[in-house]
Amino acid sequence: MKFASVRVITDNVKGLVEFYERATHEPALWSNHDFAELRVASCTLAIASSRTVGLFGPGAAQPADNHTAIIEFIVDDVDSEYARLREWTADFVNEPTTMPWGNRSLLFRDPDGNLINFFTPVTPESMAKFAQ
Repeated sequence: MKFASVRVITDNVKGLVEFYERATHEPALWSNHDFAELRVASCTLAIASSRTVGLFGPGAAQPADNHTAIIEFIVDDVDSEYARLREWTADFVNEPTTMPWGNRSLLFRDPDGNLINFFTPVTPESMAKFAQ
């Protein structure tokens, strides 16, 4: 089995794609006006219109209603990312904080309220875990 992607359902595909392009510095690959993907080395973030939900089954997903998942990205320097993000977004859950498991994390929300974690491994154990 191979993990392929995380898909976010939204009523504003264009706006959410623009947010993630700016946050990740990655251009989106558009399939059509209802679906785009941001591909990074380790995974894909897919963004799809709520109009696509019916293809899976009515009510299978609801836009802007995520209260359990966190979309996570490893970054080189979470403190620098925080300074950059503060210039254009304000919906932060915390400031960069070193977690007990060895990552320095910054949590913030996208325009639909989805929780995003930018983190940098900072302890030897955490750095070894994510070494490539």
